[in-house]
Amino acid sequence: MPLDEKKQRLMSIILECESAVIAFSGGVDSSTVCAAARDVLGDQAVAVTAVSPTYPPGEREIAQAVAKRIGINHLVITTCELHDPNFIANPSERCYYCKRELLQKLDGVRRELEFRCILDGTNRDDYSDFRPGIRALKEFGARSPLAEAGLTKEEVRELAAEYGLPNANKPANPCLASRVPFGQKITPEKLERIARGEEFLRSLGFRVVRVRDQGTRAKIEVGQEEVPRARELEGKIVPALHRLGYPSVVIDPQGYRPGGANFL
Repeated sequence: MPLDEKKQRLMSIILECESAVIAFSGGVDSSTVCAAARDVLGDQAVAVTAVSPTYPPGEREIAQAVAKRIGINHLVITTCELHDPNFIANPSERCYYCKRELLQKLDGVRRELEFRCILDGTNRDDYSDFRPGIRALKEFGARSPLAEAGLTKEEVRELAAEYGLPNANKPANPCLASRVPFGQKITPEKLERIARGEEFLRSLGFRVVRVRDQGTRAKIEVGQEEVPRARELEGKIVPALHRLGYPSVVIDPQGYRPGGANFL
């Protein structure tokens, strides 16, 4: 199906909602849903950004800037997934518990505003990956209009560019807990040192960054085209990560690979 037809399908799906609260991370997927919802629903669409220690630093500011650019009403709420022992234990279905906490909060906003729907930015390609959070979406009756319209990640980026969104080519930056291997406990201290490590790497100019926290070891992933530069800067990177509490630091020679969090 041509992109124009998928866009029309997207608009029709959102229009069916009449009013919607949108889970808005500031990434390209949820930004595209927000842009479409603003066009279709006007003030009956509200973007909601959830912040917590798992939310990467700087993402809130990006979300606020993008929401302002779109012209959509924007709320910031706090989620408490670190109060959930199921989440802290970090099982393979960790994302389910995180998404359930988010949706509980979003449902509260929806009821307070007397809106009908909760929307999120899941796209069609996400169904080919391991996404336990999708179960929580179904439990709360949330809709994923991008996926329903058959939009792939690449098509979402095309649509975002068409909307003039400043983050159309922004790399994905999922929650910091995704840097901790399944089965290893998630703690505020781990999340903090991951965040600080990634901020340092970005300060060196790297665009795609992951600090995989493997207990006493940090595995550094940067964009595949950025690996040679990371090797050149290894003398700066390794000592900086040592200071954050990682006795062992390794730069992954293969670089970042989508879905790699599932195989830490």
